[in-house]
Amino acid sequence: MRNKILIYLLLAVTIGCSSSSNSDDDITVDETVSEITYTASTQVISNPERGFMHTWSVDSEGTPLSLSTLNSLKNENVTIILRLYYLDAFKDSDLSTAQLDLIKTDFERLREAGVKCILRFAYNGDQSETDAPLNIIESHLDQLKPIFTDNADVIAFVQAGFIGSWGEWHTTTNNLTTTANKKAVVSKLLEALPETVKIQLRTPLYKQQVFDYTSAIDAGIGYGTTDIARVGFHNDCFLASTDDYGTYQNVTIEKNYISNEALFVPTGGETCPPIGIPTASCATADTEMALLKWTYLNLDWYGPVLNVWRNNSCFDDFERELGYRLLLKSASLKKEVADNGSFELNLIMDNAGFAPVYNKKNTFLVFKLTSGDTTYKKALNFDVRKVVPAVNYELNESVSLSGIPAGQYELFLKIEDSHNTLSNRPEYAIQLANSDSWESTEGLNKLSHTLTIN
Repeated sequence: MRNKILIYLLLAVTIGCSSSSNSDDDITVDETVSEITYTASTQVISNPERGFMHTWSVDSEGTPLSLSTLNSLKNENVTIILRLYYLDAFKDSDLSTAQLDLIKTDFERLREAGVKCILRFAYNGDQSETDAPLNIIESHLDQLKPIFTDNADVIAFVQAGFIGSWGEWHTTTNNLTTTANKKAVVSKLLEALPETVKIQLRTPLYKQQVFDYTSAIDAGIGYGTTDIARVGFHNDCFLASTDDYGTYQNVTIEKNYISNEALFVPTGGETCPPIGIPTASCATADTEMALLKWTYLNLDWYGPVLNVWRNNSCFDDFERELGYRLLLKSASLKKEVADNGSFELNLIMDNAGFAPVYNKKNTFLVFKLTSGDTTYKKALNFDVRKVVPAVNYELNESVSLSGIPAGQYELFLKIEDSHNTLSNRPEYAIQLANSDSWESTEGLNKLSHTLTIN
């Protein structure tokens, strides 16, 4: 009898173990954690320092930018302009007070309108005219330096300019296209600008000549502030011929070189009338802009190329994809934590744009009380520049809750301008490309999560 009972017990245990191993009960769900999946938006987003732009040039001592025109740019989803100053009246003299005041006024109006600019200076707009000698260029940059310093917050990038017609580094009348003189202009321009501002050269070969190298910089250099890490490229005849009007000498090698460098330095420019090739199709333009990590493109030139894209329904795609387009994909976030402890931020992000962010930003995790408008900001170590196109980025960071009292909080991510003058301006904050996530009055991105601090 005792043996039978033992046998029955063993069978019961065996059956119990067997049924347990085949049961869905083995799949445990951590009820203390919210697993969130975010929805991507198809909206055209007017984020700073990227996208389609307008180009507005002005003659010496000319008319400042119109504030009303700048304010109207938001209706076009435009956040940057190229401002080209022609200094033809000062080829052999200092810049006048009126000229300097014109530039200062432009910066004031850009800031008031919530817009940034790409700068270029030139001494002529016609190949039959002269440019200025090196000593005049250097003297003018000395005069411009304090203005650059005071207004770096609204400078997106600076095209090298100064040399040759339209500042495009050709047809110089002062022997400025020697390697020595190109180095001198680049060095002086970088010295005159704050180290946070990046410049752009007209061709990849120019940068290679100036810095005497051929292999693209890597992350160890690219995220720094040395001179070589501050120089990108602009192409003013994009998609216009097999070598883009002489932009490239060895097309394949130099495009790959730009593609690698453009993880750290910006590319942008404008199209030209095509020569010897068909007008770029949507597919061709998309491929090239993705390869070269295109950040901005001129709306004002060349019209027939832009119209091909409009007529073939890809213009809106390019409005979305030029530059960066950051979005949240998923999150794994604790529902409750103890006060004075820490909160583990675990997000997966993506970049659906052509290019990364190039200028440093300050990023915060924002806690907003659900029972009122009280908010607390905690700075993150996260470097938004490292969210590169088409690669999932895991943002994992432990955030101290010191100074945040117990309560229920909605969580937000804020990516704001690094300059104190603009940090509280929502139009200079980065909006993530997620549906129903943007709080425009404060420039906050919802994480769709409520945290209880006990």
